[in-house]
Amino acid sequence: MGRRKRPLYAIVATDTRHPRDGRYIEDLGRYAPLNEPATVSVAMDRVHYWLDNGAQPSDTVRSLLKKQGVLLAYSMQKKGATEEAVKEAVEAHVARHAAKSSQAAKLTPAERRAAALKAEEEEAKAREAELAKKRAEEEAAAKKAADEARKKAEEERAAAAAQAKAEQEAANKAQADAEKAEEPKAEEAKAEEPKAEEAKAEEAKAEEPKAEEATSEEPKAEEATSEEPKPGAAEDKEKSA
Repeated sequence: MGRRKRPLYAIVATDTRHPRDGRYIEDLGRYAPLNEPATVSVAMDRVHYWLDNGAQPSDTVRSLLKKQGVLLAYSMQKKGATEEAVKEAVEAHVARHAAKSSQAAKLTPAERRAAALKAEEEEAKAREAELAKKRAEEEAAAKKAADEARKKAEEERAAAAAQAKAEQEAANKAQADAEKAEEPKAEEAKAEEPKAEEAKAEEAKAEEPKAEEATSEEPKAEEATSEEPKPGAAEDKEKSA
């Protein structure tokens, strides 16, 4: 739109599947960047309608709507502000931006370049600060995760050691109970040993008279041997005969 070296841009509602300069749904306003200051004219109620229906403004359109107070009015209406309060807030907002724009228009080209460089430096610093903050948050999250993992591992080791100790104590107790149960049996066996020895002693005493009887019979055997005839006496008897 516009003419040669005098561009004029249309602010429209369009389908994201359509090309940039293709078919659109509704024409919402105009933007003339080369005016002093640059001018923007939009149908605020229609912009609010499309925002209510989920339309997402591009970065450039969002910046223009912000400068014109359209987004401010939309936010205040959503919060239930009165029309008078919205109108006053929008007028004050537009006046502040107009003052900034007029001040920028009075700058020389060198001053504008210096201001642009300064803005870029500030933006770079802001990005660096954001990145540093993000890195710090990631490091803190990683440290927290490592601490939690270490704590969990320590708890698991402590639980395993406690379980092993409990199992060992249970095994020791079971062994002690088994040894206590075996002690009465050993005492009974020791009590039976004297009885067996007494029985053997009684049997030995009962066998002693028999041995004495056997020794008493030995003289009879000796008498019998004394009665046997001597061979020389028999021969003498034969000769005398």
